Amino acid sequence: MPERTYSFIETRLPMPLMSAVAEPGKLDEAVAHIAAHDVELGRIARAEAHYFRGQPEKAHANAAPFLDHSNPALRISANFICAYADLTLGKIWETRECLANITAMRNDESIKTTPALHASYMLFDAASSVLLHLPAPYPPGTFAKHIAALPEDLRLFGIYALAHHAYLFGEYGRCVGMAEAALMTKQGRYPIAEQFLHLVAAMGQVNLRDAEAARRHFMGAWDIALADNLIEEIGEHHGLLQGVLETCLKEDYPEHYARVIDITYRFSEGWRRLHNPETGAHVTSDLTTTEFSIAMLASRGWSNTEIANHLDISTGTVKNRLSMAYAKLGIASRAELTKYLLQ
Repeated sequence: MPERTYSFIETRLPMPLMSAVAEPGKLDEAVAHIAAHDVELGRIARAEAHYFRGQPEKAHANAAPFLDHSNPALRISANFICAYADLTLGKIWETRECLANITAMRNDESIKTTPALHASYMLFDAASSVLLHLPAPYPPGTFAKHIAALPEDLRLFGIYALAHHAYLFGEYGRCVGMAEAALMTKQGRYPIAEQFLHLVAAMGQVNLRDAEAARRHFMGAWDIALADNLIEEIGEHHGLLQGVLETCLKEDYPEHYARVIDITYRFSEGWRRLHNPETGAHVTSDLTTTEFSIAMLASRGWSNTEIANHLDISTGTVKNRLSMAYAKLGIASRAELTKYLLQ
């Protein structure tokens, strides 16, 4: 491996595996390389690998010892990993505690002394909110002023977070533009960050109604997933991909598809409990993944024909599945869909 492979060689920064330069299929070698340089960061890297491979229990076990570590990079990493792992495990109180721990670090002067560490803290502070569609702690422009201080590896994930934020505000062209520019201009191979960028680009392209481009980006993310078993983010982005996952995986990768959907259901249940603490559930939990995708597209103004072409199913199937969704939601029209869907 190259001598200058990881940003932590010069200073400890959060999420070392996300920062790893690695060819497809070589992520375990990257974990070993990190551990050889820094045992504690190696433990965090293993936690990252477990999480991104859909193994939240192992991710939590490796990261939890560092939740209150004196080193801010280890502490940021542990709380970020455990927040998402615990969400998938249904431990919502623990997720909230980890998110609160990240927020509490905003006044840590030891973080502010190093520009790259400060910028990386701002990144994961913002990402922990934006990715869960919670209020962002900073305006995008505030974080953007610090992004240049990040090494390329974390800068790519920062661009993903900014693109995701643009997506949430309906700026789909801007979302796609940022993600594609980052993918075209990057210097190294960063599997995890690249996967995030392909997924957010696919999200944006769906809403621009460019199905071919959406599928191309999704398959870019899927190729990365296959090489290193990184399937967690595929499942977590299911609802935002609005049917792309089904059209690309259901027939060609049935066993993988089943595992991805299991991740989707577990993550979605945790999501609903986080966003709906009173009931711990949401009426959309009764929808199948296909019904949910159709309902999402219909709520955004897609016609039955457009949905059928996008999902490669008949218009009759779209109509029937939409009727089933209406019945489960207790509604009678597309106009009523939006209030039931987390967009």
